[in-house]
Amino acid sequence: MTENTARDVIDLSGTAPKEDVIAEASAELPSAEASAIPADELARITDDIVEALKTVFDPEIPVDIYELGLIYKVDLEDDRSLKVLMSLTAPGCPVAGEMPGWVQEAVEKVDGVAKAMVELTFDPPWTPARMSDEARLALNMF
Repeated sequence: MTENTARDVIDLSGTAPKEDVIAEASAELPSAEASAIPADELARITDDIVEALKTVFDPEIPVDIYELGLIYKVDLEDDRSLKVLMSLTAPGCPVAGEMPGWVQEAVEKVDGVAKAMVELTFDPPWTPARMSDEARLALNMF
């Protein structure tokens, strides 16, 4: 990627509630002129990526990885390559070697995504505070 290449990034690594982070990230997305991807297509791809992420579950927890707050950042490049930065609930997670592949497979099915790369991080470490209200409700954590 060159310095002048526009990128569309949704950063979910903050401590703000997920809805606030998504709204803030959407407001900061480059305009259609700055991105090679038209704004309406970008919005559709973003929605489809979120839906694809919601199909991936931690086998030990009956909540999808998106609602658990395991997705920290999604970066769609102008060449339509997608970079996903994610975490796990614990570094010793039994599916640590498999889950990035599940995520890659899910998001590569999205129309408009050419290829995907998934990277694991534990900085910042995942905490239950990252979970959405929907996840808390499903896990009876209110």
